[in-house]
Amino acid sequence: MRIISGKLRGRKFTLPSGKWPVRPTTDFAKEGLFNVLVHQFDLEEMSVLELFGGTGNFSFEFVSRGCSKVTYVDKFYPCVKFVKETAESWNIGEAIQAIRMDAFQYIDKASGSFDLIVADPPYDLPRLGQLPTLIKQSRLLKKGGWFILEHNQMHEFEQHEDCFMVKHYGKTFFSYFSFD
Repeated sequence: MRIISGKLRGRKFTLPSGKWPVRPTTDFAKEGLFNVLVHQFDLEEMSVLELFGGTGNFSFEFVSRGCSKVTYVDKFYPCVKFVKETAESWNIGEAIQAIRMDAFQYIDKASGSFDLIVADPPYDLPRLGQLPTLIKQSRLLKKGGWFILEHNQMHEFEQHEDCFMVKHYGKTFFSYFSFD
């Protein structure tokens, strides 16, 4: 995995050895996502929530591109530890708040709001299809903000009332939602 653009451009990071319950987003798909985002938002002014954060791939990319307020959530302790340690070693620890918690619990209990929420859950997650509705009900997303859900071809959100765009890059799909 590598950082595609920004102040950390070109930095590579790999997870420590062992079996980790993650499926890192490909650089190709991540680049496609960020090409959409940089044409719609000033990332330096945004507050971002990354749910099911895993490797921290999205969080690191957001910070590299100037975002100074990223909240990362994952329930797997080694992932959270990895993100915290990597952020500190890259001197970006103040920009990323890493939280160890189940994403559904975070959605239920969190307060505050974000300009952008990105979720990269396991594709076989039983409640994956409920995430847009749960995010909408939680009021975690600011007015005019976007919720972006990564998934595979086994999930379809184009008919969801709040879905305004679906992009795919190979086998990776991003469904975009806004709840105005």
